[in-house]
Amino acid sequence: MKNGQEPFERETLTHIGNRLDYIYSISKRYNNDNPELMDTVASLASIAKMFANIKIEELKGNVETQGSQGYIVRNLGNAFSRMQEYEKQKDQDFPKWKL
Repeated sequence: MKNGQEPFERETLTHIGNRLDYIYSISKRYNNDNPELMDTVASLASIAKMFANIKIEELKGNVETQGSQGYIVRNLGNAFSRMQEYEKQKDQDFPKWKL
């Protein structure tokens, strides 16, 4: 570990996971308010939770993470696509400058 970096602790990672669960649940509960945004938030929260769970397992001495990469890639792809669509929409909404 490099100087200045603090090690991960299981308790802290569990706390992070709980916060991510909360973020995920709120994004699902209020999905009708803004579906694209809430789906993106849900995808990113689930990816972050997966990383936290993987790190917890590593700290326990378990390094087997079957299926994790595919799960992360799928959810990241969902969030990435939604953000690209959002950006395209914003570009179209922006008025053209005339000089």
